[in-house]
Order: sequence, then structure tokens, then C-alpha cells
Amino acid sequence: MLDETDRAIISYLQYDGRAPYTRIAEALGLTEGAVRRRVKNLQDAGILQIVAVVEPHELGLTEAGMIGITVEPSRIQEIAEEIARLPEVSYLFQAAGEFDLFAEVFCENRQHFVDFLNNRLQKIEGVVSTRTFIILKMHKLSYRWGHADPFEQPAEAPDLRS
Repeated sequence: MLDETDRAIISYLQYDGRAPYTRIAEALGLTEGAVRRRVKNLQDAGILQIVAVVEPHELGLTEAGMIGITVEPSRIQEIAEEIARLPEVSYLFQAAGEFDLFAEVFCENRQHFVDFLNNRLQKIEGVVSTRTFIILKMHKLSYRWGHADPFEQPAEAPDLRS
């Protein structure tokens, strides 16, 4: 279980995964070593990953969509594992309601999206049906679930995050 200090550290790292531990320690009244140990423990436990998040369009992935997927009920886990291995799928979750699974998909162009849908996803044994929702415009993409404010940079101080 995460305590308030772990949550605060995570919140700061969600704004800047490269923030120096000394800055986080100062903000939270801890030592740099304590922050380093806590981050390592969170990573070792599989709770925290520090990754680069890139705007998909900048990688040439210009066609995106959410796909509602209905599958054979007795095979949800097996089918979800197979779908999760597809490189176009960035996010996959099981849901209650009309669809069993939802997949967020990023493709290079419309033809790639159609090929993915018709020749890969819908050909998986046990996929009963799909409903595609093309993403026309992304209004928010965030991985910040914490509550910390980003570090304030004094006007005369250099940016230590770069």
C-alpha cells in the first residue's frame, strides 16, 4: 500500500520523470537518499515506471481509434492477451457493458488502420464483433493521477531538469 510520501513522490515524477531527487527531497522535507530508495522500491514492486511519453502524431501514427470488442465469454482472458501483443494496441481494458474489451489503437494511416482491423483484430479466433470509434481530435492526453504541482523555477535559476 502506498503511503502519502510515496504518492507525493509519484506526483512530482508524473510532471517530470527526470526531476532530480534532490529537488523532490527538498519539496517534501526528505533526504535525497530516502527519495532514491522509495523510487527504487516502487519500481522493484512494479508500481512505478518512468518512461518517455511521445505524441503519437510525431511518430507518424496519424490514425487513432478506440475499438469496442465483443468476444466469446469463456475466452476473454486468452483473447485479451492475444490482442495486447499487437503493436498497434497502446491500451487495452476489460469493461462491463456492451463490449467485453476496449482497445486504443494507433496506426500510420487509414489503410494501416483498416488492415489492422480487418486482417488482424477481427481474424483473432473468438472475436465476435467490433465497433470502431475514430479519434478525430485529442483534447487531453495525460498520465498524471497525482496531485503535486509542477516545480516552480525561480526566474534567475537555471532549469535543473534538462
